[in-house]
Amino acid sequence: MMAVTQAKDEAWHEAVIRAFKDNEVRIVVYVPDNVLRPLIDAVTTDDYFTAFATTREEEAIGIVCGAAMAGGRGIVLMQTSGFATLANVLARSVVAAQIPALMMVTERGTLGEFQIGQAIVCRTMRPVLESLGIEHHTMTRLDEAHFIVDRTIRQAFKTQAPAALILSPL
Repeated sequence: MMAVTQAKDEAWHEAVIRAFKDNEVRIVVYVPDNVLRPLIDAVTTDDYFTAFATTREEEAIGIVCGAAMAGGRGIVLMQTSGFATLANVLARSVVAAQIPALMMVTERGTLGEFQIGQAIVCRTMRPVLESLGIEHHTMTRLDEAHFIVDRTIRQAFKTQAPAALILSPL
């Protein structure tokens, strides 16, 4: 795999896209989210990617799992509240079948969140990932974004295990 050169003053979503390309992640399935808008806009206009929206996170996970079983590489983009719907599908399908399903979750529920539902899901997201044995890493710094995304993707496909990238509001 050929690494794409890092640009000076690279935005967070550009670092993520570079890591996707470095690891041949071509399928990007998402449930619309304002925080992810720069990334979604970029992948939907880049011919390298097949990117499209779904109505539910479970549907998106199913598509990425199917792609992995066919030898493709994909990722699901969602926000914290959408992650709350996934415990069953992750446990029964993704973890049980050792499918390297990748997820990027925008973290809501921290730093003065005004919606109690978001705060509750935020407090439970990491414990759910841990109880399912799903590797997860939080991106908090721009200078680490490419490294974290790159290594998480590599590990998921080498170990044939799902992984989650959590995009912190920081």
